[in-house]
Amino acid sequence: MQRSILKEGVVAGLIGAAVVAVWFLLFDIWRGQPFLTPGLLGAAVFQGVTNPIGLRPTVGNVLGYTIIHGLAFIAFGVVAASLMAVSEREPTLFVAFVILFASFEVFVFGIVGALGKSMLGALVWWAILGGNLLASLAMLWYFFRAHRALSRTLIGSWGSVFREGVVAGLLGAAAVALWFLAIDWIQGEPLRTPRLLGTGILRQTDSLAAIASYTVVHGIAFALFGIVGAALIAGAERQPLFVFALVIFFTAFEVLFIGGVLIAAKWVLDELAGWTVLLGNLLATGAMLAYFIRGHRALARRLTTAWAEDD
Repeated sequence: MQRSILKEGVVAGLIGAAVVAVWFLLFDIWRGQPFLTPGLLGAAVFQGVTNPIGLRPTVGNVLGYTIIHGLAFIAFGVVAASLMAVSEREPTLFVAFVILFASFEVFVFGIVGALGKSMLGALVWWAILGGNLLASLAMLWYFFRAHRALSRTLIGSWGSVFREGVVAGLLGAAAVALWFLAIDWIQGEPLRTPRLLGTGILRQTDSLAAIASYTVVHGIAFALFGIVGAALIAGAERQPLFVFALVIFFTAFEVLFIGGVLIAAKWVLDELAGWTVLLGNLLATGAMLAYFIRGHRALARRLTTAWAEDD
């Protein structure tokens, strides 16, 4: 049993590490500087470099960081595989698995924030978080593929979960988009916010391209978030303790969003009123929760009854 857990964890970790590596290889090739990301990160880790100006990737930094990167993902994969094995015996303990992945995302986010403003500019913060998210999804796919009985016990039909999650995510994205459309309209600058974010975050120079590209990325991000939320809601239908995991997930979303603005894109607060950003995010969360509650009224009634009994 321990050997299978170790093997599963190593494979999952290598999958996650490979996804991140391929993502950044393609990203670096796209911006005309192959191996720039592992080279810069290797320089930061091994040499304490905080200013990337004039820095060139070296074979030593690239290989050294690649090894550390792989070992870190393997260690994470082994811990996740252990929790997955325990969850097969006691499904409610899958909450610990969710907490582990949420903590992993917050940890990586903290590392990104600690790199410094100049290093973040060279590495592109959203690409780091995007690569990490892709790695997490790839590892989750591998774990659930290896534990199909557990996934059926916890979630049931993946088709309905996927559909519900996409709809919820798009509702959240639409709530934010409409909120800022109204704000921009009142201020006499329609579509200013998506243009600003598309230009500043995605580095688009053309206004229409900035608006279109940011809208697409915005929608995809919310759809992915909605799918995870729908999976946790489905789990809560079978294991009420999963409501705790859902609260952790939504809380982590708020922390990552607000922290992302403060660390990686603080300039947003210089252009947009902080309360509009926070309220728009809360409106999106409220819209998604309302949709989930509407589709899971029995769960909502059960939870309401439980809370009333506790009071």
